[in-house]
Amino acid sequence: MNIIQPKRFTLDEYHKLTELGFFHEDEHIELINGEIIQIICKGTAHATCLRNLLRELPKLVRDRATLQSKAPITLPPNSEPETDFAIVKNRPDNYLSAHPSPADVLLVMEVADSSLSYDQDVKISLYAQAGISDYWIFNLFDNYLECYSESYQDNHGKYGYLNKRIVLPNQVVALPCFPDLSLELSKVFSSKN
Repeated sequence: MNIIQPKRFTLDEYHKLTELGFFHEDEHIELINGEIIQIICKGTAHATCLRNLLRELPKLVRDRATLQSKAPITLPPNSEPETDFAIVKNRPDNYLSAHPSPADVLLVMEVADSSLSYDQDVKISLYAQAGISDYWIFNLFDNYLECYSESYQDNHGKYGYLNKRIVLPNQVVALPCFPDLSLELSKVFSSKN
């Protein structure tokens, strides 16, 4: 009896395929739990929220940390998601030698419209398992920010976050890595910036 199983990739195999030019530069892919996932095209609300964050986050973070967008985070043993935004620790080599790892990550942010269930189910457990302390989802369906903190593992081996806080679009939220810095959500969820 033959059993058909999909091929799962390690980080090293994924990096080798990238180096060999197996993927086209314009392909939107990421490695999640050993599977190469093609990222869905984003809608206009998603793109607008990204532009708003790209306008606001650099003004807040400045040189206190490194802000990255659509760049990989390496999560051993077999994941390398490209988050919408991440705030990572500053490093002298500016991550030339390697992508940020969980120890470098201060906050991961995803903007979710068509990807909402994927970000709430698959990515949340991925980031929690990696020990990333804070994860935000800009939920464009319900028009609010979901702030997750304090990763844990339950008795069945599933990972998640102990705390979920909803922040409405007319409120202000402090960055967990820099509590003295606050983001006005009206500037993020609005289309009139």
